[in-house]
Amino acid sequence: MNEDDTPEAFSPDRRAAVLVETLPYIQRFRGSVVVVKFGGNAMVDADLAARFAEDIVLMHSVGIRPVVVHGGGPQIGDMLEKLGLESEFRDGLRVTDADTLDVARMVLVGKVNREIVSAVNVHGVLAVGLSGEDASLIEASERNPDLGFVGDVAAVNPVILERVMAEDLIPVVATIGVDTAGQAYNINSDTVAAALAGALGAERVMYLTDVDGLRSDTDDPGSRVSRLDVDALESLIADGTVSGGMIPKAQACVDAVRAGVGSAHMVDGRVPHVLLLELFTDMGIGTMVLPAGESLS
Repeated sequence: MNEDDTPEAFSPDRRAAVLVETLPYIQRFRGSVVVVKFGGNAMVDADLAARFAEDIVLMHSVGIRPVVVHGGGPQIGDMLEKLGLESEFRDGLRVTDADTLDVARMVLVGKVNREIVSAVNVHGVLAVGLSGEDASLIEASERNPDLGFVGDVAAVNPVILERVMAEDLIPVVATIGVDTAGQAYNINSDTVAAALAGALGAERVMYLTDVDGLRSDTDDPGSRVSRLDVDALESLIADGTVSGGMIPKAQACVDAVRAGVGSAHMVDGRVPHVLLLELFTDMGIGTMVLPAGESLS
């Protein structure tokens, strides 16, 4: 038994204090849209995935309007391997020919999306699975002919999301987009989450990662940056402090806040109930990205 498992840790006084601490945050965010990018270990660990679903349901239950966005790169890779198809990467992006695109659509829309919807709906009839192809939610454009059917977000038509949320339901979005000619593209889920958050005027966008947030020194856990503004984050990207797999998430945070989202957050999806800890407590355990000039407010 560790210190947090002692009877004192679960005393009525402590439980009451936690509940009281959440109240102002619940009041603040009631009625607000919060976009959550689901990814990392939380997607492949069954227990973490179940805790994530609980967090989304609790957020919805207290009046927040969550929108879940997901990718599924590892799952796509696993299916390609099972089918005997090789994956080729250029600059960290999977080259997506017609066969690979078919697999991506099958995995993202037919498997991963269904699993998330089912996990949420264990708690009630709440979640609706969508693809960016539905009602032209995500208009895509080709990123680079050498990458095949890898796309960027050209435009967002949020009508279907707004209608789903108006019915008090939770949209779960797979990141396949479509161009004006009807051609589908696989799009980076971090980018999609930022674009949807901006189009919906979200209060927050939250990215689940496999690290505890943004670090000024990637090898030093004690160097986590708890809050900074978009100008400071862009400088860290430019000077190479932000590197590797954190670049797309950091850039997505910048893009979201520049598009009018109240704040963007990078949090450790390996921590059970991390969404609740970041949203509803004073401790804030990730990295918060704020509009220019607000990092010290």
